[in-house]
Amino acid sequence: MLYDILIIGGGPAGLTAATYARRAGKSVLVIEKNAFGGQITWSPRVENFPGFVSVTGAELGDKLLEQAMEQGAEVELDEVVAIHDEGGVRTAVCESGAEFQGRALIIAAGARPRALGLAREEELVGSGVCYCAVCDGAFFAGQDVAVCGGGNAALQDALLLSESCRHVTLIHRRESFRGEQRLVEALKARENVELVMNARVTVLLGENELSGLMLEQDGKQRELTVTGLFVAVGHQPDNGVFAGLMDLDGAGYADAGEDCLTRSAGVFAAGDCRRKDVRQLTTAVADGAVAALQACRYLDV
Repeated sequence: MLYDILIIGGGPAGLTAATYARRAGKSVLVIEKNAFGGQITWSPRVENFPGFVSVTGAELGDKLLEQAMEQGAEVELDEVVAIHDEGGVRTAVCESGAEFQGRALIIAAGARPRALGLAREEELVGSGVCYCAVCDGAFFAGQDVAVCGGGNAALQDALLLSESCRHVTLIHRRESFRGEQRLVEALKARENVELVMNARVTVLLGENELSGLMLEQDGKQRELTVTGLFVAVGHQPDNGVFAGLMDLDGAGYADAGEDCLTRSAGVFAAGDCRRKDVRQLTTAVADGAVAALQACRYLDV
């Protein structure tokens, strides 16, 4: 089947785009490789999305998916491994071997957690090294853990972990945090949280499982005994598959502005995969709306 619009990515941007496109009468397929709802589903509580005083990320993700499907959007759980663009028809080739075609394409592929780049980091994922406190924090109840990062994500992870872990060490390479001050103050009020500034993790200790970290702080080495390390140092976009359709900036984000336009007519970029100054839930859904309207305008010309 040839769809009017293919949407790659089922997070807030992609699902919002699907809702807007369906309301404009376009046939839509959303292809998501992991879980519909995107990264927001990892958040235990969302308090900055208009219309909700407080809602879990999973609930919000479910509502976005339900709304898009209620409007008639089709969804597919698969990973896009290649895109072919021939004669104005875009073909998404999936890992399963399935192929889907669309006259317009919205890329809302999001971004994945950025690693520290340490030796044996990938080897110890699942054996002490984690990238999602919401997903894995419960496994470390009553234990000593560390969080690495200085933004809101790292601060929120440390707060969450402090509720169940015996001790949490928050490690940041700078003198001050980038995250919200209210989160910093909340951490300072926790007796089981230590803030370690001007420091970086240099070595992961332990053979088959993480047993500790070596830190470099102000030019000195320090050993920290922990069973879990939660890495929260940002994300990197999943745009490699789409590099032939749109320009990427130095960090790999789609070089598209607030209009979501790429260098390829009929191809649009929305959400966290696009270069932007602010990456929030609200800006993702805004991108989804803009990208969908632009795609509809392209199809209607």
